[in-house]
Amino acid sequence: MEAIVLVGGLGTRLRGVVSDVPKPMAPVRGRPFLSFVLDRLADAGFDRAVLASGYRHEAVRGHFGNAYRGMALDYSVEAEPLGTGGAIRLAWSAGIAEPFVLNGDTYLELDFGAMVAAHATAGALFTMAICRVPDAGRYGALELEGDRVRGFAEKGRSGPGWINGGTYLLGRELRGLLPAQGAFSLERDLLASRLGSIRPLAFRSAGPFIDIGTPEDYARAERLLAER
Repeated sequence: MEAIVLVGGLGTRLRGVVSDVPKPMAPVRGRPFLSFVLDRLADAGFDRAVLASGYRHEAVRGHFGNAYRGMALDYSVEAEPLGTGGAIRLAWSAGIAEPFVLNGDTYLELDFGAMVAAHATAGALFTMAICRVPDAGRYGALELEGDRVRGFAEKGRSGPGWINGGTYLLGRELRGLLPAQGAFSLERDLLASRLGSIRPLAFRSAGPFIDIGTPEDYARAERLLAER
């Protein structure tokens, strides 16, 4: 298995509590948060990860180098911000057939092998790991129809719900649907506009899930990952 990990986040909302580093490099328990994400990949037997970087990319490469726990690390570097979709397009050119894609600033525990099996059995073009949270208001709840994602509710609607867990498995045919150039959001500009034809497969995970996008959740990561 091979992965693309998005590590170019600016972390602007964390500037008051974290020094000027890419968001996935924010320290948690004395280690970059990204190291916990890479631990999950190494534990699952991934052979290679391409770190899709941009802002302060030298900080990521300088810390992790070209290997992590026996897993090869490569880097794709944006010359200018490309959004999640553009970053994936650039990294996908590194010779990966059907990559997992993970956000380097989110942590989700799941069974990668079972996700591969579900993806293959369903003949899915796009499989999304999802998890259930007590309050989906910050993230936006998913609208599901069986095991398929039917829609995305707007953020702000409080209450429990299933949310996007920030881990995807991309079928090789999806690459031809990506815009050939320019910046774009995978979620807004591709999935939302082609939801009916892509029909993302929802792979349910029990978690735990953490996104370090705010100071409050960054502090929660310290507590959660202390237990792992």
